[in-house]
Amino acid sequence: MGFFDKLKQGLSKTKRAIVGRIDDLFKKFRRVDEDLFDELEELLIEADIGVSKTMELLDGLRETVKEKKLSEPEDVKRELFAVLRDMLGDHASLDLSTKPSVILVIGVNGVGKTTSIGKIAHSLKSEGKRVVVAAADTFRAAAAEQLTVWCERAGVDIVKQAAGADPASVVYDAIGAVKSRGADVLIIDTAGRLHNKKNLMDELAKIDRVIGRELPEAARETLLVLDATTGQNAVAQAKEFMGSSAISGLILTKLDGTAKGGIVLSIKKELGIPVKFIGVGEQIDDMKPFSAEEFAQALFATEADK
Repeated sequence: MGFFDKLKQGLSKTKRAIVGRIDDLFKKFRRVDEDLFDELEELLIEADIGVSKTMELLDGLRETVKEKKLSEPEDVKRELFAVLRDMLGDHASLDLSTKPSVILVIGVNGVGKTTSIGKIAHSLKSEGKRVVVAAADTFRAAAAEQLTVWCERAGVDIVKQAAGADPASVVYDAIGAVKSRGADVLIIDTAGRLHNKKNLMDELAKIDRVIGRELPEAARETLLVLDATTGQNAVAQAKEFMGSSAISGLILTKLDGTAKGGIVLSIKKELGIPVKFIGVGEQIDDMKPFSAEEFAQALFATEADK
């Protein structure tokens, strides 16, 4: 099964929760009125589009209905789907313009950070890039061991130290390995301790200084991993991290296990940060760069579109 088929399958719960319910809703109404908009508002909020984005979307939809003098619910539904497609934004690729480039991966424990690193490393290696992973989450027991398993699956090198070691020291060693091996990309795992923001901020700042000193010209990405099953809670979590990190992109995991994939529709507008990777399964090839076009096709395509 190709990734697009996995994406369609993975989004089936979200499709039922959003597209299926929208279809059912518009079939109930024979005319366009405020009752329709009220029910649509409730539906979109439940689908994790978010309260503010839902209100903004519906205000715009009301204006469109008025300007185009739309009176048929089916016409309004088409306009709604067009707006939802537009909310996905454009494709945003990784900046890997230098050799080496650096990807710093952050996120709380349990969101799929370790597996995401393994899958991205695998994806980059399949493109012909040589990848080194730095196991700089030295705080969590067994973090390095779990990451080692994924690096072995991906066939990439890992640099690690004993539990409790200075994360910046691990990064320093990893940069040395990158230079000596002529690697293309360094991926850095970090601790997921959001509950102690000062320690996390200090740790990330120290890692940042090491990268800046040792690889001053390197292209850099800071990717935040979010669990799609948590819906709008993921947005709140991202805002916490934004206070301590200059996040350049998001990784959304577990889209296959949730009806809350509507978060993808609003998260870029809500945070001003593009989604760069999505995960739709447990296998090593179940994470790919985010394509708004593919996502929209998987979510909104109907039998009539085939």
